Amino acid sequence: MTGLTLAAIALVLAPVGSAQPQPWPLHARHAPEPDGRPVPILEYHALGRAGPGLRELYLSRRAFTRQMDWLARHRYRPVTLDQMWAAWHGRGRFHGRPVVLTFDDGYAGDWRVALPVLRRHRWRGVLNLQIGNLLPKHVRDLVAAGWEVDPHTFSHPDLTSVSRAQLRHEITESRAWIRAVFGVPANFFCYPFGLYSPAVVAEVRRAGYRGAEADRYGLARPRRRYSLDRIEILASDGLAGFVRKLRDAR
Repeated sequence: MTGLTLAAIALVLAPVGSAQPQPWPLHARHAPEPDGRPVPILEYHALGRAGPGLRELYLSRRAFTRQMDWLARHRYRPVTLDQMWAAWHGRGRFHGRPVVLTFDDGYAGDWRVALPVLRRHRWRGVLNLQIGNLLPKHVRDLVAAGWEVDPHTFSHPDLTSVSRAQLRHEITESRAWIRAVFGVPANFFCYPFGLYSPAVVAEVRRAGYRGAEADRYGLARPRRRYSLDRIEILASDGLAGFVRKLRDAR
């Protein structure tokens, strides 16, 4: 648990006050209407030079940069999951074409590649952190740049096959750990391998998450907030495949 006691974890299960994001200023006379449009959530893994195995999960810096430049040219404007939720519930607005950029696990390329590329566009991403993968200093750099940080468990197990105690550890205690260490709300969860069951969803709800990301191809919708669809981006997609996946998602 990296030095945190269960008592300390319990203290941070209450809602985070000052750390709650305020995506857009709201004016009492001009509060926005809920905007329930479907939103593409792009799912990235490793960025940079490919390591041994799993080469499909590694996008080069050049490929990632070209994809981000394409989004900018076509008026896409990345939002975090918290900002998406706010717009869906009339607490904020989408500007341009909304898209969420998520980065699973916490590879070094999130800090080395994604952070500077997104910073150039003045955009922010969502880090789905498997705790222990990315250096805390690098996570704090992402937070300082406006990124959202959400839990992706401690050990990345198939949650449908673990004990009740481990389920709580991976879902509830991972949220408490991230909130305590990084001072962020951690309002969304990311299922390892995209796998979930009624018992897994029940634990996610008990932990107080606003929603959870799965791996089914499609657009995220408010009515499926505990199984948000995503669009996985792979190395073999290239720019043409990236565009096709984005445009064909339903």
